[in-house]
Amino acid sequence: MLKDLFSKKKRYATIPSERAKQEVPEGLMTKCQNCGTILYTKDFKKNLQVCPSCKHHHRMAAYERIDSLLDENSFTEFDQNLIGKNPLNFPGYEEKLEADRKKTKLNEAVVTGKGTMNSFPVVIAVMDSRFRMGSMGTVVGEKITRAIEKAIELKCPMLLFTASGGARMQEGVLSLMQMAKTSSALQMLHRSGGLYISVMTHPTTGGVSASFASLGDYNFAEPGALIGFAGRRIIEQTTRQELPDDFQTAEFLLKHGQLDRVISRHEMKDTLTKILDMHTSS
Repeated sequence: MLKDLFSKKKRYATIPSERAKQEVPEGLMTKCQNCGTILYTKDFKKNLQVCPSCKHHHRMAAYERIDSLLDENSFTEFDQNLIGKNPLNFPGYEEKLEADRKKTKLNEAVVTGKGTMNSFPVVIAVMDSRFRMGSMGTVVGEKITRAIEKAIELKCPMLLFTASGGARMQEGVLSLMQMAKTSSALQMLHRSGGLYISVMTHPTTGGVSASFASLGDYNFAEPGALIGFAGRRIIEQTTRQELPDDFQTAEFLLKHGQLDRVISRHEMKDTLTKILDMHTSS
């Protein structure tokens, strides 16, 4: 009996059949990038792509974010067919742009338009990090500038959700010029008495964080968002100092006075509506 107890038993690994694999539809489940929790994709999207276990805010596509914020069927898009070229003849750039258009169904890294949020009219711009990592090229700068000018014309508040890796290297100095261009348009909005609310999402870096993302009358961010200009390693090498673990997070910036508030995605629409109501009433 004791001999049987300690005897080695053969163990066999089983490989799921093709039929078994097909019974689980592709895209049915989603894994949280932060804690590894397996979630039903349908429930995950209903929860605004926030993990119910660890509250990690996953990246949202531009149209998904617009749908989560604006009243149903109220959104009218601006400049949808504005398409970038290759002004510096950068090798392979046009092919990369075309690949991103097919992958994302977007023509550029930002979607702009007008709509209503709980019946309050707004002009909105939402960056999408799936397109060239949300980098700021000439078309992105032009679309945001036109949206700001539209907000001035319509006398509407301007909402801008950023998600960007910074200036687009394939467009060189033309990309960097968009920092001044968008900032000048925001100065015109300010002089006209218009309201500008900036919401920084993960990630907001480089020239975007150094220009229009940080110029809001209200500067907000989503929890855990990476926000900064230069990379952590470059800053450590330059300053010769070890940086805190939470450096360049939304919470770190809030603690040091660079943000007005960190807002959960579930509270975003209600919070923005209260601000719109307050400014409309005044």
